Amino acid sequence: MSCLFETTTINGLTLQNRFVRSATWEGMATPEGAVTPKLTDAMTTLAKGGVGLIITGHAYVRKDGQAGPWQLGIHSDDHVDGLCQMVSAVHESGGKIVVQLAHAGTFAPAHLTGEPAVVASAYDGLGKTPRNEITAKDIPELVDAYVQAAKRAKLAGFDGVELHSAHGYLLSQFLSPIYNRRRDDYGGSIENRVRIHLEIVQAIRQALGSDYPVLIKMNGQDYASGGLTLEDASKAAVLLEKAGIDAIELSGGLLTGGKLSPSRPGINTLEKEAYFREDARAFRQCIKIPLMLVGGIRSFEVAENLVHEGLVDYISMSRPFIREPSLVNRWKAGDRSRSSCLSDNLCFGPGREGSGIHCVPLARKNG
Repeated sequence: MSCLFETTTINGLTLQNRFVRSATWEGMATPEGAVTPKLTDAMTTLAKGGVGLIITGHAYVRKDGQAGPWQLGIHSDDHVDGLCQMVSAVHESGGKIVVQLAHAGTFAPAHLTGEPAVVASAYDGLGKTPRNEITAKDIPELVDAYVQAAKRAKLAGFDGVELHSAHGYLLSQFLSPIYNRRRDDYGGSIENRVRIHLEIVQAIRQALGSDYPVLIKMNGQDYASGGLTLEDASKAAVLLEKAGIDAIELSGGLLTGGKLSPSRPGINTLEKEAYFREDARAFRQCIKIPLMLVGGIRSFEVAENLVHEGLVDYISMSRPFIREPSLVNRWKAGDRSRSSCLSDNLCFGPGREGSGIHCVPLARKNG
């Protein structure tokens, strides 16, 4: 049996294989962020398709942290019943599901939130100077928003939570010198820039106990001039491990672009796959907790080698599961041909139109 189909555990959470559905924006929630039958169907389809661990799309923990329309929210107690129904459906389909807790920071559009974007410091990385820099006095309120969201997650039956600290969203902005130009205890050294993360982890642990899985998605590098470096990211990972994080999902790049974007197009050769693997190698040398890797993995061979070599513990994918929700079952059944995902990012077009992300048929692409 391949190492990819081994049973593993993350802080007591038993997983049937090493495949993880990495979070994305599905565009399938209500305008208020509540669960819909369509979103539930998408999650249960992944569970039935054999995905070992499903991570939901990024769910905003406060209204001012919403990133886009029809995005899942976990900022209100009113959403708990719908979340509970979705989780129950996933469990009944044999799956495990974690909710990703997020705040978009500077990427939260005011026309959706009704409020100016909250930023780590007065420079937003886009050449603008927003006025809504979060103050040291307001940080405990933000920390509590994550704690309350985690409480809702546990109440709804989620198998754990994942903090979104990648791609330039608010927690990522604290880590990145591009965005974080603070001169208080939350800026400057990497020990200061990761401080809010540690406070959130510790507060969730205090509220939910030590046996509830808490993961984090973070950049190994920003891949942008003046951004988060691999050296600093590795130091942050060590501090997060000491604070009680159970697993790290490693990504990279910023939504604003740069040398390497989070969702790279044209992954059509083995050499182009797993484009954050060297960052994973550096993380593997300094942390002992489980490491998940996302970023252009399309082939069973590449995925298996990453785990077999001990470089990572779990294989995270997003776009391949948009194309083939049953990819894991196909590979397990013996058809080991690579994912048929074209990595063209056209799947997000329907989401922006209000019909939810899905793979766009070739005929329409050539339209």
